[in-house]
Amino acid sequence: MTTLQWILLSTIIGGVLSAAVASLFAITAKAAQIPMLVSYAVGALLGAAFIEVLPHAFHDSAHIESTAAIILAGILGFFILEKLVLWRHCHEQACEAHDPHKSHTPHDSQESDIPLLAQAGQPISGHHHSHARHDHGRSGLMILIGDTFHNFVDGVLIAAAFMADTQLGIVTAIAIVAHEIPQEVGDFLILLHSGYSKRAALFYNLLSSTAMIVGGLLAYYTLQTAQTLVTPLLALAAASMLYVAVADLIPGLHKRTELAATAQQVLLICLGVATIWLVGHWAHG
Repeated sequence: MTTLQWILLSTIIGGVLSAAVASLFAITAKAAQIPMLVSYAVGALLGAAFIEVLPHAFHDSAHIESTAAIILAGILGFFILEKLVLWRHCHEQACEAHDPHKSHTPHDSQESDIPLLAQAGQPISGHHHSHARHDHGRSGLMILIGDTFHNFVDGVLIAAAFMADTQLGIVTAIAIVAHEIPQEVGDFLILLHSGYSKRAALFYNLLSSTAMIVGGLLAYYTLQTAQTLVTPLLALAAASMLYVAVADLIPGLHKRTELAATAQQVLLICLGVATIWLVGHWAHG
């Protein structure tokens, strides 16, 4: 396969297919299963960042200090974007960023139905959201805007990784898919909660995910004439993976403090890291 074909295939799988699978999962699966996906995503992101992306970025860098500075600036930039509510990467239904009820006034004591579903282990469906108080689409619109931007950037990062090395591209794509699915599950649920029908939520989620394909193709044709951008983009990719894993996902895992849950989380994180190592070893061989 050519580099362009790898990019196209990876962005389709990472964007459209992951959104479709996540939507199906959100409708039929139990909310209690989502933390398992999140734990695995943490391992995949950390593994991709430390085992593949960072070594390639530093190896190809003419100035290691500059590359390290780009990583630092990227982490700070993602923090600022999230503060501005342009980068919403929350993967847990009960978290503040994705729970519209957390933004209500103090006298509003009604809690979201999503964490209740997670506690009860009940299937997630539109029926459970029909009695929830909608916010006239404000949360859903915020999610769609942030997710579209995020998918576009992921497409650019996938393209940069494949243009640096096919093995690196495959590992990067797997890491992105690993965290896309739990994120898209959360986004789909928020769209339902915000008043969207199942059909509308699926349509807008899929539409937003096509931004990954656009980002990948645009990056491929522009980076062909600007190879010097590959290393900085790999540095930003590492910053993105580290920020998402450490700032967005891991704090949510700390909500479950019991020993059995902690052991499960550690096991799944290690499984995510091992997956990246095995894929990298297979691609290199």
